[in-house]
Amino acid sequence: MGGILSFTNNLKISPLILITRRLFFIFMITAVSFHEASSQEYFQQEVNFEINVSLNDTLHALNAFEEIEYINNSPDTLHFIWFHLWPNAYSDNNTHLAKQVFGLNGKSKLFDEPELRGFIDSLDFKVNGSRVQWKILTGQADICRIDLNEPLNAGDTIHITTPFRVKIPKGVTSRLGHIEESYQISQWYPKPAVYDQDGWHQMPYLDQGEFYSEFGRFDVRITLPDNYIVGATGNLQNHREIEMIEKLATDTSWINSSHIGKVPFPPSSKETKTLQYIADRVHDFAW
Repeated sequence: MGGILSFTNNLKISPLILITRRLFFIFMITAVSFHEASSQEYFQQEVNFEINVSLNDTLHALNAFEEIEYINNSPDTLHFIWFHLWPNAYSDNNTHLAKQVFGLNGKSKLFDEPELRGFIDSLDFKVNGSRVQWKILTGQADICRIDLNEPLNAGDTIHITTPFRVKIPKGVTSRLGHIEESYQISQWYPKPAVYDQDGWHQMPYLDQGEFYSEFGRFDVRITLPDNYIVGATGNLQNHREIEMIEKLATDTSWINSSHIGKVPFPPSSKETKTLQYIADRVHDFAW
């Protein structure tokens, strides 16, 4: 070994060659690491929703029923599914949302005001038509776990149903809320947490964060007073409503800059309408 070291020490190697060799060595390590990471089997669960929801703009509440087609594309057998119940983030001052808002704004009594409080209830989970056991995670009201009566094997599909009711908070805290009869409906329905190569991601609702959801198809029907204008995820299926919106978009006669921000909300129509929206390969639905 001594002779070899002495021989190499006497060689005159240019700095360029040394740098090239070092870069090649680093490249080889990176290539091997990338190959090992990319050789791991990738999968993505598929979650398809059908939701029927009605808006009560007197009580500022939603009444709804959803059916979820959950397709297990993972190589694993699942015995339970974590669900997000994110409207419960507005339920009291002990949630992760409340604590985050406290830290940013110092509002230590944020949800002591009833109109700021929101929640989701009236849940009754069934899988393939049979009632299942479920429970809210201790200390996290916006996450629950559904225990499956039978294991969900790799490649299999189940159908999960539940009714639910959402009390909509006043829209001054985060993304879900209302200002009088103007509604911003987001993160509003029970939704399975993501299951990927790293396992489950049952994360709480936060004012900054939590946009990690499974992709799938949404078929959503919204019933509300006839004189509401709705914008939503996906493609509107009601031709009469599309014609009305297109006509409204070209009619500027109603615009008066002196009235902007001062015109009160009109009384809600006693007639209702049901709007249908369909969206494919998206990970959320808001309206």
